[in-house]
Amino acid sequence: MEQPLRVQPDPTDPRLTRRVAGIDHTGQPIETSVTVERPLTLYLNGQEIVTMMTILDRPEDLALGYLLNQGMLKPDAVVTGVDYDDDLGVVIVRTPERTDFEEKLRKKTLTSGCAQGTAFGDLMEGFAQVSLAKTELRTSWLYRLLHRINTLPTLYLEAGAIHGCALCLRDDPIVYMEDVGRHNAVDKIAGWMFRERETPDDKIFYTTGRLTSEMVIKTVRMGIPILVSRSGFTAWGVELAREAGLTLIGRCKGKRFVALAGQERIIFDADLNYVPEESAKHWRKNSAEAMASDED
Repeated sequence: MEQPLRVQPDPTDPRLTRRVAGIDHTGQPIETSVTVERPLTLYLNGQEIVTMMTILDRPEDLALGYLLNQGMLKPDAVVTGVDYDDDLGVVIVRTPERTDFEEKLRKKTLTSGCAQGTAFGDLMEGFAQVSLAKTELRTSWLYRLLHRINTLPTLYLEAGAIHGCALCLRDDPIVYMEDVGRHNAVDKIAGWMFRERETPDDKIFYTTGRLTSEMVIKTVRMGIPILVSRSGFTAWGVELAREAGLTLIGRCKGKRFVALAGQERIIFDADLNYVPEESAKHWRKNSAEAMASDED
């Protein structure tokens, strides 16, 4: 029996999309939904860290996850408060210890994330020390999981221009987050896991984005042993996944996938004769308007 998701976006939330008038390829007037992005400035105690462009649906989770994945908060850190001001577009994370990341902020790495994600300090800090669990991945879980994710009501299907990530247990997505940049969606899940004290050892991480070095590093930092995407790989992403012992699966659509790292976790228990190809109505590249135009 399918379990309801504990967190997922609401495509009907008027703060997340806006109707905009224009014309189509034939010159006819149209009205379409577009994703709304807004700036969010993050402070750690009294220090300004970064300003991010985000859909601002879960600013507290985004703030915590960002700091965790940048190594500015440790997994066992004590957080005394997370204060968000919607009018100012500011979120402040408070800890009892004095923090000073002036030197770390001067060392910036421009990543391959959407909207040019920036990683501060040592990108690989603590990476080699992570030991991932030997959790198995059954292909029967994978196929059911993909079907469930593809049929979720999402902002992408409503307006496009957005990435999605899911935290999954076996064949059930338990949290689904979306944002204009895939790194934001990842960070929101990391922040939620921190607040809920969710254990990572038995989880699967799914993303609609590319399997880049940044995606691999963040997944390993979160302690999740399996990373799945419908998109492709980068060479450094594969190399890092193999180094960390992360199971890396890409090009995952319908009954097809490619695993380039951590293949020993995969148990091939599904009969492919009973696994359907992905239906066009579930293609993540289709927005509501694109699907409607195909039916005309």
